[in-house]
Amino acid sequence: MTKIKNYEREKMKQKSKSVLEFDKIIEKVAGFAETNMGKDEVYKLDTSHSLEGVRFKQKQTAQALSIIIEKGSPPLGGIHDIKDYVKRGAAGGIISMRGLLNCADTLRAARLIKNYVLLNNDDRHYDLLEDMCQGIYADKDIEERIYSIIISEEEIADDASPELKRIRREIQIKSNAIKNKINSLVSSPSMQKYLQEAIVTMRNDRYVIPVRKEYRSMVKGIIHDQSATGSTLFIEPMAIVEMTNDIANLKIEEKKEIDRILLELSLMIGDISEEMINNQEILRELDFIFAKGKYAISINGIEPKVNDRGYIKIKKGRHPLIPPESVVPIDAVLGDEYRTLIITGPNTGGKTVSLKTLGLFTLMGMAGLHLPAEYGTEISVFSAVYADIGDEQSIEQSLSTFSSHMTNIVKILKEVDERSFVLFDELGAGTDPTEGAALAIAILDTLHERRIVTAATTHYAELKLYALTTEGVINGSVEFDVETLSPTYKLLIGVPGKSNAFEISKKLGLQQEIIDKAKQYMESDKIEFEDALKQIEENRVYIEEKKQEIDRLEQESRKKHGDFLARERKALERSEKIIDDANYEARKIIENAKKEAAEIIKELRKLNLEMDKDKNRRANELRQLLNKKTKELSENIYRDQIAEDDALDTETPLKTGDAVLVKSLNQKGYIVSDVDDSQNVTVQIGLIKTKVKKSDLIKIKSDEETKQKDSTHRMVKLKTSSINPKIDLRGYNLDEALLELDKYLDDAFMSNLNEVQVIHGKGTGVLREGITQFLKKHKHVKEARLGTFNEGGDGVTIVKFK
Repeated sequence: MTKIKNYEREKMKQKSKSVLEFDKIIEKVAGFAETNMGKDEVYKLDTSHSLEGVRFKQKQTAQALSIIIEKGSPPLGGIHDIKDYVKRGAAGGIISMRGLLNCADTLRAARLIKNYVLLNNDDRHYDLLEDMCQGIYADKDIEERIYSIIISEEEIADDASPELKRIRREIQIKSNAIKNKINSLVSSPSMQKYLQEAIVTMRNDRYVIPVRKEYRSMVKGIIHDQSATGSTLFIEPMAIVEMTNDIANLKIEEKKEIDRILLELSLMIGDISEEMINNQEILRELDFIFAKGKYAISINGIEPKVNDRGYIKIKKGRHPLIPPESVVPIDAVLGDEYRTLIITGPNTGGKTVSLKTLGLFTLMGMAGLHLPAEYGTEISVFSAVYADIGDEQSIEQSLSTFSSHMTNIVKILKEVDERSFVLFDELGAGTDPTEGAALAIAILDTLHERRIVTAATTHYAELKLYALTTEGVINGSVEFDVETLSPTYKLLIGVPGKSNAFEISKKLGLQQEIIDKAKQYMESDKIEFEDALKQIEENRVYIEEKKQEIDRLEQESRKKHGDFLARERKALERSEKIIDDANYEARKIIENAKKEAAEIIKELRKLNLEMDKDKNRRANELRQLLNKKTKELSENIYRDQIAEDDALDTETPLKTGDAVLVKSLNQKGYIVSDVDDSQNVTVQIGLIKTKVKKSDLIKIKSDEETKQKDSTHRMVKLKTSSINPKIDLRGYNLDEALLELDKYLDDAFMSNLNEVQVIHGKGTGVLREGITQFLKKHKHVKEARLGTFNEGGDGVTIVKFK
């Protein structure tokens, strides 16, 4: 009895997988396997019902996907099923040349895939794949030995052994001698008159010539064949019989030597038979895992989060069997606050596709396959997924659509437990609407009381009301555009579907008085209910449009803010360049003045001899005055430059550690010794220490003070207000949080903050993971790490700017 019950349960599970088209997904994954063994492994793929088992499978797929993206497609070509060959070698038998080549190919593939996984990982770790590849046996010597000896499946190289080379050389020599001998016979005038044609041919691996039957006695030799008419005899001349016999003997020796060589190679394979069989199992599993990774890439899949509490969250999920250019992504949440989802909407509006997406995503996730959705998608591990979907009217059993569905539902209700996931398509359809709706509510309520996660589609308004009035049950609907009379295929959670029969009829041209008359036949409470749904839908569309407008305006505002900051930066850079250019021009003026002064002094010296004492003294005074003025001009420019850049402090006495400007060198440095008796001090300028006069020094602001002042100026110029070194993003969804964080990081960076704290809380980890990925790519961020215990732990991320 237990066996029968288990059989029925498995049969229902397999039927549900077929209805959800899980077998088609398996076919697609199998298409990415490189070997028949890998394909066989894919066809065995099934769901895991333990949380750890599913997470392990998902991690395998994630690592396969990552390594393919980093290193390209894995080298899995040349893998063969070599079990039979290996067993023959282990038993002391001879493996065929084809079998040995297959063994060498498989050894080579094992070595290449081992190197592919283990080498050049650049600090990345693929622990699951690496652990598997550590167990791969590699022996390049055996590979090369087989390849050097066996040229093809039917040919061994002459150099396989010295003996084989000698035998083949003798065969070649004797074959040439036979050809020469027989050709000379055929060419002989005395022989040609006996021949049908002057040619040499082969019969039974022996050289023969075509002799006319009437001249049989004139040609000595052995008859090997005759023509169809019997007029021509194919005779091996006696002159070459012995030579041909020698070749036959050599060929026997050749075969013995080949067998000896093949046996030697076979025993080499036999010696590593266990390693080879172990390699094959690892390669089979690797091909299977990489097939999952390649499939994930093909559908742009992500690794979902996995739980075992019955919670499902799909973000922009795309049904993997619908072409990407036509599929409409859906968002759905089920399992925590709401354990039952009721989806309503028009026919061909996407209800069944949404239902199948929920079931198929669950099966794929439990099988370790990635999902075509966005990050943040989460699936649950269930004991089983049961589905009753589609029109299954049975002619053979004389069952109506309703009876067929009810038969499935009865079986499902017998098998389900609290860890099951149940899917119903058009529950209660195919019979009297009143009775069908009552049955549907009763079935859903029974499952809901047992807290079994359930999703169902329906046309019945009674089920919408049931969802609105029952705690833990939520409405969903597929959107319909009355203007275009076509569905949009969008799934809306929390919004009950509205009947559009009257609107569609009116749009198609049905007279208004007929529509009004139809409304009179409806119960007033149903009309009010539909009107309320219409109002809710209109409000939802209005809110969604406003939200899109707000998002657009916010993006424009952020762009304008960024453009403004960029213009401010450019203006600041231009002003700093103008100051630098002005200082450079001023220094050029000083240097030119010095040169001109030197020329004047030189001329004055020439005139010294002709001047009287008074004129000479006056010239000296003018020269000293010129030097004094030049020096004052230079010092004033330096002082102005320092006042502009470093806020000089000339009042405070100099001491060790002060930042100073050496006027004579126009270089900044630090005092590293006290003033000595000669009023000299030692100054560190870069890597050089030098002694200078105290009077040649001007105290300036240190680099830290200058940097602080520059940042203050920048803040003033950019009109950036004081920024809090912390931002709290708790309570935001991921998209909202990233918008706030991006703006905050720009402001904090412009405020010259070195480090800030981003508070995101612990929660489910979605916000933390999204922020971490965002920070890795941000242009201002140097590094980001989770906070320590005193900083807030995993609920806080510490960000350092560049």
